[in-house]
Amino acid sequence: MIRWIPLLALLTAFPPLSTDMYLPALPSLAQQWQRPLWVINLTLSCFFITYSFFLLLYGPISDRFGRRPLLKIGITIYILASLMCALAPNAESLIAFRILQAAGGACASALALAICSDVFSIRDREKVLAYIGVVTALCPMISPVIGGWVLAFLSWPWVFVILAVLGTVAWIGVHRMKETLPSNSRIKKVSIGKNYIELTSNRPYFFLALLVSFSFMPLFAFIAASSDIYINGFGVSEQTYGYFFGFNALALMLGALFCTRLNQVISSKNLLFMSFAGITAGGILLLAGSLNTAWDFALPMLVITFCIGISRPPSFSLVLGQVDKGAGAASSLLTFFFMSSGAAAMWFVSLGWPDRIQVLGAMGLICGGTSLFCWFLFQGRVRIN
Repeated sequence: MIRWIPLLALLTAFPPLSTDMYLPALPSLAQQWQRPLWVINLTLSCFFITYSFFLLLYGPISDRFGRRPLLKIGITIYILASLMCALAPNAESLIAFRILQAAGGACASALALAICSDVFSIRDREKVLAYIGVVTALCPMISPVIGGWVLAFLSWPWVFVILAVLGTVAWIGVHRMKETLPSNSRIKKVSIGKNYIELTSNRPYFFLALLVSFSFMPLFAFIAASSDIYINGFGVSEQTYGYFFGFNALALMLGALFCTRLNQVISSKNLLFMSFAGITAGGILLLAGSLNTAWDFALPMLVITFCIGISRPPSFSLVLGQVDKGAGAASSLLTFFFMSSGAAAMWFVSLGWPDRIQVLGAMGLICGGTSLFCWFLFQGRVRIN
């Protein structure tokens, strides 16, 4: 089990690695290229939209041809696109290269989940996802810190050079691994539309995938708004912003770590109740608290990110547990919902709001409260493993 965790964690971490490391550069890019922040944030939202679309392709195709060849192709595209991002002369070209980067990197997250389904039993899968959650939570914790120091000593293109190097490490790991999908488990014909029609007709799977994705929206909104809130709102430096962002990412990691302990005594069903309630409470704290310093914002966000960290392993495991075959398509559609809702949250919070902190608080309250209510009503219809 342990030998799989580094590679699976790196593959799962492609989205946070690809977004969080250059977050400290967003305000300076807006000034350098004389473009409004919402245009610069298109490098985030377009990445997630493209990433989500290509997820739908990689999963079903991998159910036919295997995980390993598609991963090698996708990661190769990711590496080349990362180097092109480093050479981008303006916002429009960076957006275009980020789209290409997303098209290649989309293979990583979806097929990492599919590999988990291939290799591990239901009981072990939740443990592995929890351990991976701990490891991958380190990425959003340290990525902005690394990005801040890169900006201090070098310049923003070097962030994408580092991403290309990390992609190369992942490619080598995939090249050395054995194919996880047995020949007798592969589908005979790729039928993407039919696969997804069957999945959307699977009501427990469809409901749970949407619910999980909706509950994560405050986290994606925080990723998009955090640099503006901390740097322009509270006046901290780019390096200090990295530390504050890492503080909230630490909460995400601690949530996943606590999940590995809590799931031994608390059922997955009750873990989700706890996490949805905590997201709601964090939203209320943001709306009701006084926000005079950066810590006044960071602490309520800690509550939200910690509870999201708790919810991810059991929720993802439960979603995959609702299907008996076609793990590639199932994990792709789940990650598509997850990333699409994230892109929507990033776009929404990037609009010209006078107070983005209040928007984040409202999102925490609405997403957490709605998820808690829906889970209370419908959790009896979900297969609990």
